[in-house]
Amino acid sequence: MAMRRPSFDESVIAPHLAFLDALRAAGQLEMTGGFSDRTGGTYVLVNVASLEDARAIAARDPLALTGTSDLTVHEWNTR
Repeated sequence: MAMRRPSFDESVIAPHLAFLDALRAAGQLEMTGGFSDRTGGTYVLVNVASLEDARAIAARDPLALTGTSDLTVHEWNTR
C-alpha cells in the first residue's frame, strides 16, 4: 500500500506507472489501483518467493525511492 506524503510530487507518477508495467510484464503484478480520494493506492504482487522479497520490490518503487509516499507491504491470505 502506498500512501502519499504531504510533499507528494506528481512528477513521480509516470516513473511509478512504468515500474508497475515492468512488474506486470515480469508476471509479478496481479492488480493495481489508486484510492478515489487520491491519498494513495495499492498493488497486489504475485509469484514472489517471500514477504522479504515483496518488501525489496516495493523498496524499488519510485514512490519509495523519492520519499513522496510511504509504502507498506502486507501478506494477504485470500480464500
